[in-house]
Amino acid sequence: MKFYPLCWGHEGRFIVKSEGPKLVPFFKATCVYFVLWLPTSSPSWFSALIKCLPIFCLWVFLLAHGFTFLCAHSSARKILAGLIFSALGDAFLIWQEQGYFVHGLLMFAITHILYSSAFGMKPINVRAGLVITAVSFLCYILLYPYLSGPFTYLVAVYIALIGFMGWRAIAGLQLANDLWTWTKLSACLGAVLFMVSDLTIAVNKFCFPVPHSRAIIMATYYAAQMLIALSAVECQDVEVARKRT
Repeated sequence: MKFYPLCWGHEGRFIVKSEGPKLVPFFKATCVYFVLWLPTSSPSWFSALIKCLPIFCLWVFLLAHGFTFLCAHSSARKILAGLIFSALGDAFLIWQEQGYFVHGLLMFAITHILYSSAFGMKPINVRAGLVITAVSFLCYILLYPYLSGPFTYLVAVYIALIGFMGWRAIAGLQLANDLWTWTKLSACLGAVLFMVSDLTIAVNKFCFPVPHSRAIIMATYYAAQMLIALSAVECQDVEVARKRT
């Protein structure tokens, strides 16, 4: 995905305005999830559908930009693929108490690999990488005393993957060089919120109960996925904005 030195000005306002209506189904589906607030103690295919519905809407959001756009931009395709694996992970986690937690973990690990690839390896931004490495290490140190068996290694690998994804998203922002765009900011904020969501899951599952954990996890998760999906549409919308100015 090619980034342009575009800031919030007239073009940024146009882009946000043009994408807003396409996200209405996502916001409605998210509201449905929080209004119904189905109990996690009785998992069902219906509860899985309600949980995955906002992610399905993000599939539609990307597909609404056209197959030509998706075919032309590998980053957008990778983010779409990541959303597909995310929905699978959400479905598995509905039945996590029945032994499917690791399956969900695997689906989200694949998601982070796809997102990392979509964000790319340029610029490197060593400073951001060192900060994320330190934060990831501290998170694992926090969790380690509570881990046992395969989770000792699985959680370490997962933290490394989501940390790498966060690094690649944050590295592209380049605030100091005034080369950021609203979609770079979306990717950065989305990655950070994804890490907050997953850390909350880990602490609540392995360490101690987190007050209002489910609300925190799902609110940050849905916001993260929306922002990452938004980061995929820059190529098309920057071109449209430039034509209008």
